[in-house]
Amino acid sequence: MSTPHHDLTTPPDLRLDEARGGPGRARRPVYLDLMPPCNAGCPAGENIQGWLALAQAGEHERAWRLLVAENPFPAIHGRVCYHPCESACNRAELDSPVSIHGVERFLGDLALERGWRFDPPPAATGRRVLVVGAGPSGLSAAYHLARRGHHVVIHDAEAEPGGMMRYGIPAYRLPRDVLAGEIARLTALGVEIVGDHPVRDLIAERREGRFDAVFVAVGAHLSQRVDIPAREAGRIVDAVSLLHDVAAGQRPSIGRRVAVYGGGNTAMDAARVARRLGAEEALIVYRRTRAQMPAHPEEADEAEREGVKINWLRTIQTFDGPELTVEVMEIDKDGRPVPTGRTETLAADTVVLAVGQRADTAFLRGVPGVEFAPDGTVLVSPELMTGCPGVFAGGDMVPAERTVTVAVGHGKSAARHIDAYLKGQQAPRTVTPPVAGFDDLHPWYFGDAGRRRQAEREPAERVTDFTEVVGGLDATAATFEAGRCLSCGTCFECDGCFGACPEDAVIKLGPGNRYRFDYDRCTGCATCFDQCPVHAISMIPEATR
Repeated sequence: MSTPHHDLTTPPDLRLDEARGGPGRARRPVYLDLMPPCNAGCPAGENIQGWLALAQAGEHERAWRLLVAENPFPAIHGRVCYHPCESACNRAELDSPVSIHGVERFLGDLALERGWRFDPPPAATGRRVLVVGAGPSGLSAAYHLARRGHHVVIHDAEAEPGGMMRYGIPAYRLPRDVLAGEIARLTALGVEIVGDHPVRDLIAERREGRFDAVFVAVGAHLSQRVDIPAREAGRIVDAVSLLHDVAAGQRPSIGRRVAVYGGGNTAMDAARVARRLGAEEALIVYRRTRAQMPAHPEEADEAEREGVKINWLRTIQTFDGPELTVEVMEIDKDGRPVPTGRTETLAADTVVLAVGQRADTAFLRGVPGVEFAPDGTVLVSPELMTGCPGVFAGGDMVPAERTVTVAVGHGKSAARHIDAYLKGQQAPRTVTPPVAGFDDLHPWYFGDAGRRRQAEREPAERVTDFTEVVGGLDATAATFEAGRCLSCGTCFECDGCFGACPEDAVIKLGPGNRYRFDYDRCTGCATCFDQCPVHAISMIPEATR
């Protein structure tokens, strides 16, 4: 089984029309991997194509180990990632994207079931790193630093680790035993997690703990507020607090009718949680259109399936429980919502504010060199270091998209740069080959293969409790789904070039070793290039071979 590797010494790919169009320039084929679009689209930097190939071959533990080399939380990500890799998947041009998240979840769940552990770290370096925040970014950084032999201590304000994965993502999307199981591997690796330890003086913590570097990833746990005129009868709560309390085991009283103000993923979660807390009516008020909402479309779809009504182009004026007055908006020629003066009255016992979140970075205000953007996020270099030497930051507290996968990618990147900082070096720059687009492929090679679906609980049943909504793929479905991968830009040893060459210039090197060209025989006819289904062969000027 061959997994992708990239030869960065070869010049960029030259397309076939160029190969045939250059006057007087003989061209020869070379095997050259391109970047699969799924890999390019993954914020955590996973070698998706590689572990899919191993999963297809039934080598599940090898697939899992290749996956966790980049991302320690496959069972979590297989559930909560919004899988931009699938949005980039070339298979969508044929039928539908590969269910990458489904196979990832299968591997993650299998690892938990079979008790697979991370490989032991190398010899200790003697260096100590403090991580502030036990959310996805902090945990990811701790994992990658520990794998490099550094001693990592995490300080977190909450009693249990996980950050927004525990206190922001409801259990019906991410069961707590799955979260605990994947975090437990980190402590087995030697990472220390100290809960109920809010950091208020970073300089003192660093000095007293004799830490050589710090990674700060406290997340965005504070809700933005809006001023809504309300009488005492109107109960207003913020979504972050509501989700936190429910995750901590509480069951707050919210009444029969709940209105959520906002259009992001947190708003959708708050409305769905309200239904599970007993609200007979849960509605969302959002001032823009569905196309403009920041929530991922599938989140809004799932909320509506569970009986949540979304009121588009509406904004709250006053709340005099149980009456909620909203103003109708319309979109102007620039695409912005503007008031119309028309109002409507809705019914609500509780209003939940989900209009944005921010990080509590007050403890960094006194750290020399740390600078802030106008929105309060921390400014960092491309290496994720703040203006204070040795203090790095990532996740939701820096300017970036706020998702679990982006945060995990930040943690991995920060660990690489912290490791280099501790060694007095610069982390080597990574160079990637061109991305293999659908037009680079020969789709005639691939037949139709429908995507395998994951089972889901019925909406009427799922709103009665916090049991997980979406089921996983079984081994047969996961293997089939992995086999739907087109292996874009990467040789998968189909023998097409070997069988098509009229000069017998293609030499097989054995399973997993691919092929090589015998250039004494090769005439540069490009027959191999023409038939390669995945564009793993490029035609280049002979002088540059």
